[in-house]
Amino acid sequence: MVSPQQREAELRIIETLRTVFDPEIPANIYDLGLIYEIRVDDLKVAHILMTLTNPNCPVADQLLEDVREKVAKVEGIDEVDLKLTFVPPWDPDMLSDEIKLELGLL
Repeated sequence: MVSPQQREAELRIIETLRTVFDPEIPANIYDLGLIYEIRVDDLKVAHILMTLTNPNCPVADQLLEDVREKVAKVEGIDEVDLKLTFVPPWDPDMLSDEIKLELGLL
């Protein structure tokens, strides 16, 4: 069961991830659908499972470092456990409706 403090920390993480932008697409990584899972445990560790739009992303290392650095500064987080996956592969259908509108896809 998720405590109110954990849920608040998860919401702060989402807000923070919306400040990290993919340099190839003019949108933040959360609304791009690159974040598959966010969970904060009892030890204040943020567990994040994410993907990239392309496995050969030339800025992958920088993007992952940006996520780690920004999430580590979130109130209520002591550690960041960031994992990268390509299963399932990212697909434009994962874009939020807001981003689809901005990109003219809706």
